[in-house]
Amino acid sequence: MAFGVEELRVLRRALALALHPAPASAEDIKDCHRLAESLDEAVREGARLRAFLVADLARYRAALPGTAAGYLTLLEEALGAGYRPEPDDLAALRALRGNPVAAALLIRCQMLAERDVRARLAATTGARRASAATAVPASRTRLLALPGGLSGGLREGTSGLVPGGPAELDAKEPAKRPEKAPVKPAEKPAPAAPKPSRPIPTPGEVFPRRKPAPPPANPPQQLAAG
Repeated sequence: MAFGVEELRVLRRALALALHPAPASAEDIKDCHRLAESLDEAVREGARLRAFLVADLARYRAALPGTAAGYLTLLEEALGAGYRPEPDDLAALRALRGNPVAAALLIRCQMLAERDVRARLAATTGARRASAATAVPASRTRLLALPGGLSGGLREGTSGLVPGGPAELDAKEPAKRPEKAPVKPAEKPAPAAPKPSRPIPTPGEVFPRRKPAPPPANPPQQLAAG
């Protein structure tokens, strides 16, 4: 991108106002706006030209090896415009490495590809380190002593213990008796089987003995044979 004489004058005036703030005239403001619009238009035009160049490069690469001369010329022009070689470009240059121009472009493209890979790895590593640093809570930087600990009760001094401190209060309090374990109530015996409402009859009641018949009142007399 090349600037004309008028554009350089406006750019110089804008830089002077940025370095040394001062009231700007209306004409200077208009010139700065026109320069910004011209720069935006140039950037858009450059993007369109680069898109056309990349499309032509892809067509020439697809028609290799018959279009080797045109492909190498377009690739060199694209690299000068900021194009980054793709894996297909590296493969095509390896196939054309017998050509001196292709061999030189292959070395150049390999260097650019390695640089891009290193940049991506550095960005990924930096992002991981930043996420790991933010994951550590800030509360770990401060440690607080719990009340009743060694640091709270034992303080070195002339008397060994600070009056009114936790250690002195613990010494004044009588030793507490160990609490007895609660006595569990004795387990109640299992309830006896309920008695039947009707008693079970005995064998004597089921089969009663028959009473002997009473002897007759006048027993017959038997005569003895003579």
